[in-house]
Amino acid sequence: MPAAKSRIYPPVQRYEIILYVLEQIRLIRSHICYTGAVPKITFLPQNVTVEFDPETMPYADHGKPLSILDIALNNGVQLEHACGGFCACTTCHVVVKEGREHLSEMDDEEADRLDMAADLQLHSRLGCQAVYEGNGDIVVEIPAWNRNYVSEGGGSILGEAIPAGKRD
Repeated sequence: MPAAKSRIYPPVQRYEIILYVLEQIRLIRSHICYTGAVPKITFLPQNVTVEFDPETMPYADHGKPLSILDIALNNGVQLEHACGGFCACTTCHVVVKEGREHLSEMDDEEADRLDMAADLQLHSRLGCQAVYEGNGDIVVEIPAWNRNYVSEGGGSILGEAIPAGKRD
């Protein structure tokens, strides 16, 4: 019996395979993790739903505590945040489709910053500033121009401003 040939994939193809596997894991995780016992947030168009416990979710310096950005990154959902979540850019721009009543009111600083966002809509918010304050579910859409998955190797609206280690 001849020895099995091992396949050596070119770097780009290996990267695409890894991204595919990560996406499949994320999809499986989103379906397994939801029990309905605690609030959930759904991220469109990926249709990834995560649940979170506002009482126990750790704060990891992703925008304000319990912000959409904080919830997303704590649950493995990539949301661009070039300024680190300090309301100094618009890369974490999301559109709240459902559950606006469960989020904090927009303050003047966020409103001023959102004026500079691409594709501004009536229910646009900055993920780093929109804080969960309710007891219900939320659905947000990450605009197409912002779905770039920098940490997973995708392109970015920041172009060359991204450190080389994050672009590779």
